[in-house]
Amino acid sequence: MITAWLIIGFLGQGIFASRFLVQWVVSEKQGKSVIPLAFWHLSLAGSVFLLSYAIHRKDAVFILGQISGIFVYSRNLYLIRKQKRVRLEAD
Repeated sequence: MITAWLIIGFLGQGIFASRFLVQWVVSEKQGKSVIPLAFWHLSLAGSVFLLSYAIHRKDAVFILGQISGIFVYSRNLYLIRKQKRVRLEAD
């Protein structure tokens, strides 16, 4: 029987894995390696779902890995927004 927690875990894994597909498609379209903004949003969303699942499972290793990832993805999104703000103010 599939529980709500398994759905959350699989959903998180699916979202997290989809970021690689998005990155690949965007890079192919541009003909160079690119990390699109969607990559970071998918990373963050997937990690939040996976962290919830890890907390439910009480898996300290998994929890630590997801928390550190959430920090990195959030920081990247912050830096991207900051860079856009600076460009807008320069124009």
